[in-house]
Amino acid sequence: MPELPLVVAVLGPTGSGKTALSLAFAERFHGEIVNCDSVATYREFEVGTAKPSPEERARVPHHLFDIIEPPGYCTAGEYARQARRVLEEIRSRGNLPIVVGGTGLYLRALLEGLFPGPQRSEKLRERLRERARERGPGYLHRLLTRLDPPAAKQIHSNDQSKLVRAIEICLASRQKMTEMWQQGRDPLRGFRILRIGLNPERSALYEHLNHRARNMFDAGLVEETRGLIEKYGDRAWPLSSLGYRQATQLLRGEIDRETAIANAQQAHRNYAKRQMTWFRREPEVMWLNGFGTQKETQETAIAQVQSRLAPSQLAQ
Repeated sequence: MPELPLVVAVLGPTGSGKTALSLAFAERFHGEIVNCDSVATYREFEVGTAKPSPEERARVPHHLFDIIEPPGYCTAGEYARQARRVLEEIRSRGNLPIVVGGTGLYLRALLEGLFPGPQRSEKLRERLRERARERGPGYLHRLLTRLDPPAAKQIHSNDQSKLVRAIEICLASRQKMTEMWQQGRDPLRGFRILRIGLNPERSALYEHLNHRARNMFDAGLVEETRGLIEKYGDRAWPLSSLGYRQATQLLRGEIDRETAIANAQQAHRNYAKRQMTWFRREPEVMWLNGFGTQKETQETAIAQVQSRLAPSQLAQ
């Protein structure tokens, strides 16, 4: 039997250089990049997402960026279905699929599959969101802690969309979401998987994140956020994500600009820490101790991909 084609997953914390490494792979191996970052799937969210630039996207094919209108929402299961279809299309062209992004649940859904949870209930979801507005920050996380403590430990208290979905699963199925995670998974088939993780030195990563958060404010994050609020109000959940939350607080007069920047820097550092905790649980990751922008890191990673490509992929 011919050797199965390879799919490369580039993972790691925010700011670790995943985009740069994925571009190096794509240009070296006739690759196509598949987004695995939940906020980057949204249109009109640009400054605070660190999406590949138009120039970078023009260098190689990119998929699953800017596919959702801000009022919408893409579950991990929906993402996995779309991404698997894209992987098959890339395979049909004989190219190398490169999955890149920092949303751990999306990556897990794509590569390992998720349990067949209950269908979404917009009525229940709106009731939960209304309760959260009435009872203030932390309500949904406290509720999930009562229903499913292990799930609550894995979801940040500010991530309303994931909290709502987890509570919805618990209430609709009368089971804990963490118990259902073990049921009926459908792993990706037809590919060999190479997971490459970026693990830059912690202090260097934090310094980079501090600069990046400040640069986002200098590049117009507040102005972009103002336009999104005027257009969508609170219907666009990415407004609660990194940077956008702090810009929103600034626009409301709750904090000043320097406090907003400092809070965004702290939020980026905290998120990077949570991502590493999640990705450390991923199986068979080849970890590289450096940024994806560094030549030595890229050369090491390229050699690993080269050694694992299927004959059909090497023939290009």
